[in-house]
Amino acid sequence: MRISDLKQKEVINAQDCKRLGFVGDVDFDMKSGCMTAIIVPGPGAFCGFLGREKEYVIPFCDICQVGDDIILVHVKQKDVEIPVHG
Repeated sequence: MRISDLKQKEVINAQDCKRLGFVGDVDFDMKSGCMTAIIVPGPGAFCGFLGREKEYVIPFCDICQVGDDIILVHVKQKDVEIPVHG
């Protein structure tokens, strides 16, 4: 599977059935070459304008299943939100 294929999949949290968004980026371990996390851009700060307030960094171990259209993850909401600085 290619990164471009992942970016077309919607990420859904199986814990609360909330749509988190689409994969925006992937984090890799440079030494092993393995994927360590997927990164999903959070909602817009003001009706989609003025950038983003946060992003979701979801560790690979929290991915339950990758389907044709969606990626199911199992995480607590507070565990995946981190502020975006910039």
